[in-house]
Amino acid sequence: MRHQLENLVVTPAEMAAIDRSAAASGIDSYGLMLKAGSAAGAAALRHYPGALRYVVLCGPGNNGGDGYIAAALLYEAGASVDVYSLGDTAALTGDAARAFSDLAYPTKPLATYVPRPGDVVIDALFGAGLARDVPAEVRDVVSAVTARDLPVIAVDLPSGLCGRMGTVRGTAFTATHTVTFMCRKPGHVLLPGRLLCGSIEVFDIGIPPRVVIAESHHLRVNSPTVWRMALPSSQPEAHKYNRGHLVVFSGGALTTGAARLSATAGLRAGAGLVTIFAPRDALATNAAHLTAIMLKEVGDVADVQAKAADPRISAFVLGPGFGDLKKARALVLALSDRPLVLDADGITAFREDPDVLFSAFREGPVRLVLTPHDGEFARLFPDLAADTELSKVERARKAAARSHAVVVMKGADTVIAAPDGRALVNENAPPWLATAGSGDVLAGIVGAHLAKGMPAFEAAAAAVWRHGEAGERAGEGMTAEDLAASIRPIGQAAS
Repeated sequence: MRHQLENLVVTPAEMAAIDRSAAASGIDSYGLMLKAGSAAGAAALRHYPGALRYVVLCGPGNNGGDGYIAAALLYEAGASVDVYSLGDTAALTGDAARAFSDLAYPTKPLATYVPRPGDVVIDALFGAGLARDVPAEVRDVVSAVTARDLPVIAVDLPSGLCGRMGTVRGTAFTATHTVTFMCRKPGHVLLPGRLLCGSIEVFDIGIPPRVVIAESHHLRVNSPTVWRMALPSSQPEAHKYNRGHLVVFSGGALTTGAARLSATAGLRAGAGLVTIFAPRDALATNAAHLTAIMLKEVGDVADVQAKAADPRISAFVLGPGFGDLKKARALVLALSDRPLVLDADGITAFREDPDVLFSAFREGPVRLVLTPHDGEFARLFPDLAADTELSKVERARKAAARSHAVVVMKGADTVIAAPDGRALVNENAPPWLATAGSGDVLAGIVGAHLAKGMPAFEAAAAAVWRHGEAGERAGEGMTAEDLAASIRPIGQAAS
C-alpha cells in the first residue's frame, strides 16, 4: 500500500493531523522523531562524507528536535559536529525537549555561528509549517551561508519556505538536498520552493499509509499512475471516427498559425480525425499548410452550430489565435453542451462577465477545460488572482469549483484542478517549454484526449504530462512545431 504515497502531496496542516492520528493510534511520537532525525544525519554522512565539520542549526520546535537527533547520530559516528540553537533551549517542550536532553553535548546560540570552509550545514530551524517571515538572526545566518556557498541539507523543507505555498518568507536557504518525511509538501513542488530544495528524499518514518491517506485531500504530483486507467484502449476494429474527431477553430487570415499548432498536436496526440473550422478569409492560408488535417469553411454562429451537430464530432478547441472576442463568446455558449477546451482569446472573451461562461457549463458532467496562464486566470478570477494568502493549488481548486470546469493553471509548476477538489502539480516540464505556441500545443493535446472520450480531469492531466515529456524530447531551443512533432503515442508516454 505504500506505493500509494509515492505521488501524494500533503499540506503542513494535513501532516500535523497525520502526526496526531499516528500518536492516537498508539505510535510513539518520539520514535517517529528518532527516525526522522536519524534519516537527516544519515543523509549528511552519505552525501558529504568528507565534511570538515557538520553544523546543525536547530529551531524551537519539532524540526529542531530532528536536528538534535541528527547531531547525536553524527557525534556517535565520530564526526566533527557543532550545534547552534535558535531561542532559549529551556523553553523547548515535548519531543523536542527530550531530543535536546538526549543530545548530552553543549550547544551554542545561533547568532554566534560563523561559517567556514568545509562546513556542511544541516538546516533544522523551521519545518514546512512556517507561516511568518524568519527572524533577523536567521536572515543573517542564511546570508552568511549563502555567501560562502556551503552545502545545506534541509530537514523537511529549507528554512524560510512556506510549506503550504512554496513562497519565501523573507529569505530562505538554498538546499543541496532535502529530507522530508512520508510525503512531499506543496512547498517541495510549487515554485519557487521547488528550486530551493535541491534533490528531495522522502523518508518513510513508519506511519501507516492508511493514516496518511485518511488525512490527505487528493493532492498529488501528476504522473501516468494518476490517469493511466482512463486511457482509451486501442481496438483492432478501430477507425478514425471512433478514435475521436476533434475540431479546432481558426482565427482570421493573419492569425491561423495557433489553430494549426493545436490541430497538429491533436492529431499527434491520438485523435482519429482533426478538422479546422475556418472563416472564408482564412481558408487559403490554412489550405496551403494542411495535409492530414481537414479544413472546413464556417460562417456565422448558426452555420457553426449546423456543422458542429455532426454526431461524429466529439470535442472542440477554441481560443488560440481566434481574435474575434464577440464571436468567441457566442460560439462557446452555442457549444456549451459539448466537451470544449478554452484557451487564449476564448478565455479573454469572458473577462467582462465570467459568470456567463460558468453558468453555461454549471449543469451536467464536467466538460469544460480552461487552460489559462497567469494573466488569463486573472481575467476570469480576479479576486483569486489578487489573494496573496492563497497558494497556486488553492487558487486553482477554488477556480475549478466556481467554474465547474477543469482548470489548468499553466507555468513551470502547472496545477490541474477539478471541481470536486482533486488537484495535481506537474513537475516534468523543462524550462524551454516557455516559448511562443507552446500553450496552443497543450490545448490540442487536451482536445485530443477529450475527443477520445477521456474524462475532463484525466484528459487535462495526461495532456500536461505528455506536453512536458514532449518538451524534454524536443530539447532546448525547440520551437512549438518541434514540440508538436515530439509528442509520443499515448501508450508509450504512459509506460
